[in-house]
Amino acid sequence: MVITMRKEIHPNNYRLVVFKDFSVNESFLTRSCSPSKETIVWEDGKEYPLIKLEISSKSHPFFTGKMKFVDSAGRIDKFNKKFAKFKK
Repeated sequence: MVITMRKEIHPNNYRLVVFKDFSVNESFLTRSCSPSKETIVWEDGKEYPLIKLEISSKSHPFFTGKMKFVDSAGRIDKFNKKFAKFKK
């Protein structure tokens, strides 16, 4: 039995990309078609597109076993301000 992928539904612009988790300052190189305007020089001296992450397997509590609070966009403060009038 031969399994073939359907044609013309998969992206054809896969390339090597560096994903960097800024919460733990860890990076990894993998293939992706995610768009990026930034680049970074990798350990091999070559320049690759950079995708910035707030959380990855290097910092996620499920993988690390450590609970870590991440609120990089101030979402909790926005929520508290929005719903402060309902507080008794």
